[in-house]
Amino acid sequence: MAQQALPERGARLGRPMGAAAARRTVHGVVLLLPEGEPSGTRRPSRLSVAATLPLARRLVRAGREEGLAAHVVHYRCRGWNGAAADAASDATWAVEEVVRRYGDVPVCLVGHGMGGRAALRAAGHEAVTSVVALAPWLPAPDEVLEPEPVKQLVGRQVLIAHGTNDERSDPELSYRLAERAKKANRDVCRFEVHTDGHGLHQHRSEVQALAADFLLGTLFHSGFSRPVADALAAPPPLGLRMPLAAGFGANLGR
Repeated sequence: MAQQALPERGARLGRPMGAAAARRTVHGVVLLLPEGEPSGTRRPSRLSVAATLPLARRLVRAGREEGLAAHVVHYRCRGWNGAAADAASDATWAVEEVVRRYGDVPVCLVGHGMGGRAALRAAGHEAVTSVVALAPWLPAPDEVLEPEPVKQLVGRQVLIAHGTNDERSDPELSYRLAERAKKANRDVCRFEVHTDGHGLHQHRSEVQALAADFLLGTLFHSGFSRPVADALAAPPPLGLRMPLAAGFGANLGR
């Protein structure tokens, strides 16, 4: 008897955190998109999923009073896989699943590395209000036929943060993307985390505080800290090369 083919694995949302876990009304959702690899059809690494949890917990604490729910997105596979852009497709599916579960609530996509690229790509979904791309992995211009799209970012509020010593994802590529996006959408800012690498471990607390500040300001209209407001208002290159100050967030109460 011929062996029956196994069903294709689908993307899924991780367990709910925040308002959804506490069975309270959800007023906004953040989807966390983990790191991945340029190519690969194997199951995603558990370590990449686990690496998103500290940030997810920080965001949930910051948005507790606002009714924020969080989910980590579990991809079908660990690779971007060229034109298939599997992680971006999974991110779009995840937004649609949020709408199915929670209704008409604003969504923020927060991704790291490959997940940052997926967040930027999936921003065109009508439920997405904002995007936080941390050390986004982007292809060099000579590696692709067309430049990374930015039209889907129009009408969204976008934050990019990148370590200046990132040896895995070229920070200059995220600057160039932010520069193109800013021409079509003034609500784009980018912070440089000086001396930090791809994992943004050296200034983890400041990066998490920055993400929380931006998320609350975009999903719940709570206002931005002065550095974020200045970065959004400043023309290039100032607003796209804003240094993330040591100790950022210490006095924000978030």
